[in-house]
Amino acid sequence: MQNLHSIKQDICDIGSRIYNRQFAAANDGNITVRVSENEVLCTPTLHCKGYLKPDDIALIDMQGNQISGRKKRSSEALLHLEIYKQREDIKSVVHCHPPHATAFAIAREPIPQCVLPEVEVFLGDVPITKYETPGGQQFADTILPFVHRTNVMILANHGTVSYGETVEQAYWWTEILDSYCRMLMLSRQLGNVSYLSGEKSQELLDLKDKWGYKDPRNTPEYDNCDICANDVFRDSWAAAGVERRAFPAPPPVQANSAPATNGTTSSEDALVKAITDEVIRQMQAS
Repeated sequence: MQNLHSIKQDICDIGSRIYNRQFAAANDGNITVRVSENEVLCTPTLHCKGYLKPDDIALIDMQGNQISGRKKRSSEALLHLEIYKQREDIKSVVHCHPPHATAFAIAREPIPQCVLPEVEVFLGDVPITKYETPGGQQFADTILPFVHRTNVMILANHGTVSYGETVEQAYWWTEILDSYCRMLMLSRQLGNVSYLSGEKSQELLDLKDKWGYKDPRNTPEYDNCDICANDVFRDSWAAAGVERRAFPAPPPVQANSAPATNGTTSSEDALVKAITDEVIRQMQAS
């Protein structure tokens, strides 16, 4: 039998980490843990996640009805419940507003791939959902196209949701994502984002498979995909208003070649060189 008080304390601990990392201002965010087939522990609405106590945590059923608890359950519980309904392996869901990942949510900018090894192994392609007003079933349904192919999503103009086998694991994916988004923004300010080669990226996917982390890019459905080009969720971009604006797609990279960058491609370099050579030739002839 599960120790519900201990699980509630775990929720409070993660709430404190979320608040201290500034992933949730004021009463933002919500956390749940599924404790039985029809019971879910849920953080309360209008309560700062940095100051939760076990007695604050509500118990709800899989339809969102509150079973017990002195404080009303989160208004966004239906999002969590839909994830549990779709994924029997998932035991905890964390939703919050980490600033760097949420900046991508507001810009509706796809997260570049093939940049950081840890992100390739733990996250892979990260989808951006279609926007819906938070709280209702339509909002919860925005996760349906993606829920079986990832453990973390960006919610358009809202924040993130991540999920796992424990509340700490569910939180991990959001922390990794926000740190990565910050690194991307900083490296772009420096003037360049260098991409891993297709060969090196495939090595990471092979390691990921070996360690038991599944990635759609390593399945027959995506045998012919460009690993680094966000192929997995790109069909959903138009409906969600997602478009590359800040981070162009990496140029095609041949195996064993040097890492690609956001600069010019080899064909563009050749054209620039040809023009430069012709200008110099004409200047010398005059």
